[in-house]
Amino acid sequence: MNKLLPGFLISILSFLIIPLAAAQEFPRRAPELDRIAQELFAEIQSDQIPYEDLYGTLLNFYQSPLNLNTAGPEELRALPLLSEAQVAALLLHRRRTGPLLSVYELQAVPGWTVRTIERVAPFVTVAGTNPNAGRGPLGQRIKKEENNAVMLRYERVLQQRKGYSAVDTFQGRPTLRYLGSPDAVALRYRVSHAHDFSLGFTAEKDAGEPLTWRPARNQFGPDFLSAHVVLYEQGRLKTLALGDYQLQFGQGLLLSSGLALGKGGETVTSLRRASLGVRPYAALLENTFFRGAAATYQLAPRWEATAFASRKNIDANARQTTDSLAQFDEFSTSLLLTGLHRTATEIANRQRLAETVGGGHLGYRGPGGNLSFGLTAVGTHYGTAYQKRPEPYNRYEFQGKNNLAIGAHYSYGWRNLLLFGEGGRSSGGGLGTVNGVLASLGPDVDASLLVRHYDADFHTFYGNALSENTRNINESGLYIGLKVRPLPHWEVSAYFDQFRFPWLRYRVSAPSHGQDALLRVAFTPSKTGLLYVQYRARLKPLDLPSNLGRPVPLPGQQLRHSLLFYADVQPTPRLGLRTRLQASYLRADDNLPWRSGFVLSQDATVQLARRVSLAARYAVFDTDDYDTRQYMFEQDVLYAISAPALYGQGTRAYALLQATLNKHFTIWLRYADTRYRHQTIISSGLEEIKGNARSEVTAQVRYRL
Repeated sequence: MNKLLPGFLISILSFLIIPLAAAQEFPRRAPELDRIAQELFAEIQSDQIPYEDLYGTLLNFYQSPLNLNTAGPEELRALPLLSEAQVAALLLHRRRTGPLLSVYELQAVPGWTVRTIERVAPFVTVAGTNPNAGRGPLGQRIKKEENNAVMLRYERVLQQRKGYSAVDTFQGRPTLRYLGSPDAVALRYRVSHAHDFSLGFTAEKDAGEPLTWRPARNQFGPDFLSAHVVLYEQGRLKTLALGDYQLQFGQGLLLSSGLALGKGGETVTSLRRASLGVRPYAALLENTFFRGAAATYQLAPRWEATAFASRKNIDANARQTTDSLAQFDEFSTSLLLTGLHRTATEIANRQRLAETVGGGHLGYRGPGGNLSFGLTAVGTHYGTAYQKRPEPYNRYEFQGKNNLAIGAHYSYGWRNLLLFGEGGRSSGGGLGTVNGVLASLGPDVDASLLVRHYDADFHTFYGNALSENTRNINESGLYIGLKVRPLPHWEVSAYFDQFRFPWLRYRVSAPSHGQDALLRVAFTPSKTGLLYVQYRARLKPLDLPSNLGRPVPLPGQQLRHSLLFYADVQPTPRLGLRTRLQASYLRADDNLPWRSGFVLSQDATVQLARRVSLAARYAVFDTDDYDTRQYMFEQDVLYAISAPALYGQGTRAYALLQATLNKHFTIWLRYADTRYRHQTIISSGLEEIKGNARSEVTAQVRYRL
């Protein structure tokens, strides 16, 4: 009886408040993406990780919010902010009480705290169970969409960099320089409606890239062009995508282009992957998408089939052999993923390798969406053979022109328990598998476990299941995660991951193993306040420098300790303050000296007027070397992400102004400045700056049509 009473009171309360709430639309504010990223990612350790995928996925939810009245379990799990118990509670609430009347009704769903509702509110909506019923012509629907907008962004570094200086000569030859201007420009157009349509195009020119009209090399002005048309729910044709798109099936072992959180501050829900199928692509990353067509067709009430075909040219170098016994006369040893085409060499490698990808997926979803399984096949063909350099660590890498990967996945939810997994095999015979379980052990305890194994000769090019490596190859591991809420407003998160690499890796000249552990204690004094302290330890072997005198480059036991203190408070409705102190202590091997680095930052966000806001940061940093560099997320203009690497000694500051001029125009202006002590030269190579300061400006304007 005591357990039933709170639920009874909540139900009574919901009946009292819902009629009032239904008459009042929930104010869907813009998401604070940098804060969400701060909470989800434990620690940034590289600027090569495509964090833009996280922003892109969340912005996609913001532009086409998830309808809580029609979303199935898989769609709800795609939001990395909901636990398995919260997903189950919402589905049970819908079955018992019918469709939600308002977002305010979420307060009556067990386990949905005010903080949870605040976090997901920008990405969800409450609409009818058939919101597209009675929709008019496509042109009218596009015209009525609130997110029908075009956006123009401009960025530039103010100091003179070596790559943009006049060409001189070295040993009688002209020195290398960038061929384009230092201006970076991006133009976007996007309009979409959930479960109805999505249209958009993107044009981008990075700093240093020339604007060139070369139809023979697929360049028509800007360096990168992208466009898509996606239609949903056309009878049995559930999705039709033309142009650029992404695919997400199973646990991402074979196909996972898009968001993949992996290990981080969210220790439980980030393990699973949502099988979202075909999705539009509208980001600026130049290598994480497919180009062509994809369609999902409903074969029977619970069966769907997806077919896709993609052909595009990707960046790669070119090599020719002089050995008559070699397997390939012409081949590529490296796929280039930076998307930068500034110098003559980068331009020569631009879209040099033709890539054709095709395949399909057959999926089944049981009643209620709790049981699902599917089969996936992905075939890849390269126009020229791909063969990595003949180094020992590349012994089991893919070589040739063709690769076929097939796999099967499953997901089964029972009450507050979710079992999921996927296994696959590639052409060379390598096997890969990942299996896990998420469980809400009680109202205040969530746990996760995941086991993975990827053979050294398991090859996928668009797989991105959870791993310690950047690819699903040559790795076995066991991950255990836990999240406990011992008291109101308190949350303890932890994970432990043990991994093993059976074969050599780049810069690791022996089979190796390591561990990664994290502990975070968070306190949320209010729905807008957040304080936490986090400790992370990672042991991961890495070859030692040759100057240590070892006869062979055996890997050392690199150990890194990281500490993070974070406080986010809002003392007044118009003022937000964030303080962050993070430090790292690194040792390359036993008995070698410790090195350290830290950064301390203070953020302030001020609502200057109803439509004008200002965000600013001042940070000081001090690191012993590049290995102890510090990364921090920064607030940037909409659709942009910034996480610069700070090393040496100095300060970093930025200011971001956002103003909505009228119902059509919104502008963003950003200025960032890094100043170094005891340095007269910043960076190296063509990015070298003579002086001790590096300043960047960004301007962006959005026009709602």
